[in-house]
Formats: sequence, structure tokens, C-alpha cells
Amino acid sequence: MASDFQPSGGLAAGLRRSIHAHWRAFMAEGVLLVVLGLAAIALPLFAGLTTAILLGWVLLVAGLVGLVATVRTRGAGAFTWSLLSAIVTLIAGVVLLVNPVAGLVTLTYVLIAYFVADGVFSIAGALSHRRELAGRWEWMLVSGLVDFILAGVIVSGLPGSFLWVVGMLVGIDLVIGGVSLIGMASASRRAA
Repeated sequence: MASDFQPSGGLAAGLRRSIHAHWRAFMAEGVLLVVLGLAAIALPLFAGLTTAILLGWVLLVAGLVGLVATVRTRGAGAFTWSLLSAIVTLIAGVVLLVNPVAGLVTLTYVLIAYFVADGVFSIAGALSHRRELAGRWEWMLVSGLVDFILAGVIVSGLPGSFLWVVGMLVGIDLVIGGVSLIGMASASRRAA
């Protein structure tokens, strides 16, 4: 049954041919992502505010859609909870759009909480599975320690961290994604 989850030879070959045929598009996208990522790293406050505003619009639209859907299907059950969820989403979107700097503060605290929680879970998982993962559990431990270090760097830089951390992380993610696409496009270009 494990073969059910692997692409068939024809599908894999078709995917390789398609990527090879469009390697220039992947390369262009990768270069663009790297440029945007470097711009976000160079201008982290701008990138962070842009991220907060974009998230605000996403939440605003999601809240409006949820509100309309809830009102139109009011007899479907759980009306009150669906209505409250849509209103909270709508309010969160409006708050981010009205005051994106406050949104950066909130997103920074969420990142700190995430890094601490992920660090705890990674270290606990590494220590509890060190017998089963002999020779590999150390990587999970290191990942958890890096999470703690990242949280510590952000906390030690407060309140200044609010101005750079979200934009910097978005930039790093864009650069890594772009480099990955460039690598894939380069390998695909050479492949027949």
C-alpha cells in the first residue's frame, strides 16, 4: 500500500518534463523571490508593516465572507459561534489595517511564544526519543535550542525587535524559497 502515495513512473516523468520545459519561469520566480527577500531584510520595518497590512486585508475579507455565509445559513446550527468567529476575524482585520504597528507588536509576541513552545516540544521530543532516534535525536535537540536562542534574541531586543523581526523573518523565508527554486530550475535545465 505504500506505493499508493508515490507518483507512478509516468506521472513522475511527466512532472520532470514539465519542470524542464518551464525551468526559465521557475528561475525567474526564484530570482524575484531572492530580490524581494533581500529587500525585506534590508527594509524590515517596511516588510513587517506590509505583512501586517496584508494579513489585515486577508482577515477583513475572511471575516466579511464568514459573516455573509453565517447569516445566509443561520438555520444550519452553531449560528452564534460562527457569528462570533466571523466578527472576531473581521475586528482583527480592521485592527491590523487601522494600526499595523500594533499588529507588528502582536505578531512579534506570537513569534516569541511560538519559538518558546516549539523549543520546549522539540527538546522534550528529542529527549524522549533518544533511544529510537539514536544518532539523530541530537538534531531535534539543536532545533529546540535554536528556537530558544531566537526567542531570546527577540526578547533581548525589545522594544526595538517590534520594528524588525517580522520583516526580517519574511525576508529570510523569501530568500530561502527563492534559492530553492533557483536550485530546482538549474537542476531541471541540465536534465534531459
